Amino acid sequence: MDFDARFQKILNLAGALKRHKGQMISQAAKDLKFTVRDTAYEVDLTIDRLQMFQQVRGFLRNRRPLQEGATVAVMLSYNGSAWLNTVITSAYIVGNRVRVKFSSKGADVMALTEAMYRPIFGEEISFYRGSGKNFMDQVLKDPGIPAVVVFGFDANILPYEAAFREAGKKLVFEGPGVDPFIVFADADLDLALTDLMNSKFAYSGQTCTAPKRIFIHRLIYEEFLSRLVEGVQTLRAGDPEDPQTHISPVASDLAVARIREQLSDAVQKGAKILCGGKMEGNLIYPTVIRDATDDMLGLREEAFGPVAFTSSFTDTEEVIARARNHKYGLRAAVFGGEAAFSTAAALKGEDYCHPVPGYTFGKFGTVSVNEPRAISWRGALVVKPAGGYGYSGWIWETQAGQFRIKQGPKLISVETSKPT
Repeated sequence: MDFDARFQKILNLAGALKRHKGQMISQAAKDLKFTVRDTAYEVDLTIDRLQMFQQVRGFLRNRRPLQEGATVAVMLSYNGSAWLNTVITSAYIVGNRVRVKFSSKGADVMALTEAMYRPIFGEEISFYRGSGKNFMDQVLKDPGIPAVVVFGFDANILPYEAAFREAGKKLVFEGPGVDPFIVFADADLDLALTDLMNSKFAYSGQTCTAPKRIFIHRLIYEEFLSRLVEGVQTLRAGDPEDPQTHISPVASDLAVARIREQLSDAVQKGAKILCGGKMEGNLIYPTVIRDATDDMLGLREEAFGPVAFTSSFTDTEEVIARARNHKYGLRAAVFGGEAAFSTAAALKGEDYCHPVPGYTFGKFGTVSVNEPRAISWRGALVVKPAGGYGYSGWIWETQAGQFRIKQGPKLISVETSKPT
């Protein structure tokens, strides 16, 4: 089957997603507690991305699987429903069969996805229902699987390095982000605030690219916080199935426990809660923290929920050093004039993943300047390489008998294939 035939099947999938949009919205609300508005947007975004494969036809049509008849194993995180299709189809479009493992939290979302896939792809794409550990154990032993794609938490995957070295298999890993969001005094505050509200609180903060460390220049810190709190107080928290809800319960009990600890740690160390801070079970009311410092858990760890940790800075050198001093390097957003552009240049890694001597900290895979996330992230994973540095993402592979690590933005389609 050639590229055009595979792309037609992906277009058929886009059509199926459109027809099943209502079911996906309902199931994501029940399984994952995602709001109606978030999943509705996600389905539309995914349909757009699937159609984008046509834009890379000239490049991808001349690629083939890493080995004859290869299957690529894909393990997906819980924080998504429709967008996960872009990962699966990225491996499929270059001729691979695909074996998919959804998070256990999304079992019914997987069942709905499988029901859409089977009439289109048959046995080319299959779905696995066992545990994550058993899935990894099986794919590491299977000689027909040369590559594994994992979206998840770095601490869960790092222990597998020796097994991947021994098996000689390729791992493409995408993990957390604790992304800096930097606003200089000469920034367009309306633009910065709108992007922060949209990118921070979508999915109740449960996205790897949500801003996690919010650095605001001291000259505008008070004004920015006042306007941010005003906006956050308009967000409605509650039932994910209510179309008016903005903030719904966080899906992961572990994420909730970490946020509770992060808030307690912040207050003990002198930060102040300006709004929110209330938790009812897994429902975390949208929260803004001021005067956060780099030693606080909320800035050191990923706060996977609707909590905005903010901090002021004085000059370019300070904010660059603080932004770079972290183990995660997925994405950074910068707003302002000349200083914003020089800051972005200091933070940006290479345009595409490349071999590194070891995990590289202090660089970011995507850096945007005065550009909303919806624009800078458009087409990610399909036509735009995505991924980061440090423990935000990496590739393990063995080339000519030598194991190596690569870091930086990547396309799953390219990394699970080779030129004809």
